[in-house]
Amino acid sequence: MDILTVLPSSFGYVIFTYLYSWIMLGYLAVKVGGARKKYNVQYPTMYSDKEQVFNCIQRAHQNTLEVYPQWLLFQTIAALVYPLSAAVLGAIWVTSRFSYAWGYYTGDPAKRMRGAYGYIGYFGVIFLSISVALQLLGVF
Repeated sequence: MDILTVLPSSFGYVIFTYLYSWIMLGYLAVKVGGARKKYNVQYPTMYSDKEQVFNCIQRAHQNTLEVYPQWLLFQTIAALVYPLSAAVLGAIWVTSRFSYAWGYYTGDPAKRMRGAYGYIGYFGVIFLSISVALQLLGVF
């Protein structure tokens, strides 16, 4: 069975969303690496006792990594049936992680909420995944 005949053609947009998320994760990781040098926080130390801005940069990356596996799962489930909607919702979530991080990078943790619009994308793929589950169970 050829995967190209199983997946809808618009699943290609979802793949680009995954690639976009990979770029985002790489960007956040590079920012932490640069902050380690700037604020002299050596590995394996996760957080600084002295540098609040470093901690904000680290938390932006760490928080994204904490939610990323769940997002990937729901993104994939939603995309199997609703590829275009999932791609749009995924792009919203990934873009919001940049806004979240840039707000956090200011050193004022409250400004991370600039990325709160990402909940549209995150909960969107969760709701679509629930829809897929209900359809598989014959509920609708």
